[in-house]
Amino acid sequence: MNKIKKNTMTYDEAIKFIYEKLPMYHKIGSEAYKPGLQNIANICKVLGNPQNTFKSIHVAGTNGKGSTSHLMAAMLQTAGYKTGLFTSPHLKNFTERIKIDGTEVGKAFVADFISKTQIVIESIQPSFFEITTAMAFAYFAEKKIDWAVIEVGLGGRLDSTNIISPQLAIITNISYDHQDLLGNTLALIASEKAGIIKPNTPVIICEDQKNIGQVFIEKARQENAPIYYTNDIEIINKGIELGIRKVDIKVNDDIKFTNVKCGLQGNYQLKNIKGVVKAWQLLNIQGLKISNEHLTKALLEVKELTGLKGRWQILKNDPLVICDTGHNEAGMQEIVEQLKTTTYKKLIIVLGMVKDKQHDHILSHLPQEAYYIFTQPTIERAISAQQLALKAEKYQLKGEVIFPVPKAIEKALQLANKEDLIFIGGSTFVVAEIENL
Repeated sequence: MNKIKKNTMTYDEAIKFIYEKLPMYHKIGSEAYKPGLQNIANICKVLGNPQNTFKSIHVAGTNGKGSTSHLMAAMLQTAGYKTGLFTSPHLKNFTERIKIDGTEVGKAFVADFISKTQIVIESIQPSFFEITTAMAFAYFAEKKIDWAVIEVGLGGRLDSTNIISPQLAIITNISYDHQDLLGNTLALIASEKAGIIKPNTPVIICEDQKNIGQVFIEKARQENAPIYYTNDIEIINKGIELGIRKVDIKVNDDIKFTNVKCGLQGNYQLKNIKGVVKAWQLLNIQGLKISNEHLTKALLEVKELTGLKGRWQILKNDPLVICDTGHNEAGMQEIVEQLKTTTYKKLIIVLGMVKDKQHDHILSHLPQEAYYIFTQPTIERAISAQQLALKAEKYQLKGEVIFPVPKAIEKALQLANKEDLIFIGGSTFVVAEIENL
């Protein structure tokens, strides 16, 4: 504890310090990634290992882990458990990353934490994500939470969140993303995600995907971890009305819930709900008291309970304006499929990406009939709007270049009529710069 020293900073000074001092993945990409658990272990040791003071659920996966984490937190807090939620990246404010019962960490705590750990930071030289993870653990410990839902930052095996010993692990799905760090095959990526499977700890595999299932089976066998799939659960989509989706939930071919209302409108959320229902079953087996009503309330009110934003979010009607943070090939495929089921006269897409994505794989799925406004978020990782437009030409995607993001959206609104649809996405960081998010 002798490495903790009080050198008071304001919140703005603390944020400036960690943004400028520490390598930050979402700004510069893989150069900021520090794989391994030694840094986080050293920091947490100085802090008194706060991660051991609460029960936790660990969530990994390529797509869906953010939504799943928010749904899990909503369910736990609805059931009366004081629930921490750690997710990344943030969209508007740093404090979005760390929440308890839907309330963001206070700026005073952030300032105090960085003030006290400045010497530790300068000694260990952690990444931005490592110190943020330690901050979340320290906050949850101080506030004496019952449960924490911890979303993996990147991968799993070497991610700094993997220092926890959870009561349950959830792996949403595996698809191509971050191949430069996780491997260039689905099996290699799955192996990294499987790293969150811990000894004697149940793990839920939300999608039983061909050719990679054995990776999870083998890891679970090595750890003597019970492994569960969601194949016995079916979510029957009954459509969206007035912004609310209705579903029936079948378990073992029996209708368990009918006409359940869900506040999440993305079709891909049907997959995430399966994993949450399975988790609901297992947590009750573990002794938690989570009723049917707690589950259904969480599904309906997850956005209000946790502050979830940017997932097939309707920003405006007449014209219809929708944003989504999907940013890899699989995520974009889901978005395009849902666009096909949405009624509109003309489609305008405001599109920006970061440099380290497989642009060709993503662009090849986008509709040629849309009019594109190519833009770029204001981070170092962003691919220039001009370069993105040139890449898009290969796939007959045509439009114009306008940046920054708010100006691109403004132009889209000028071009659109009431019966048109504007979609904004391609990157989490494009969505983050929407002014009225």
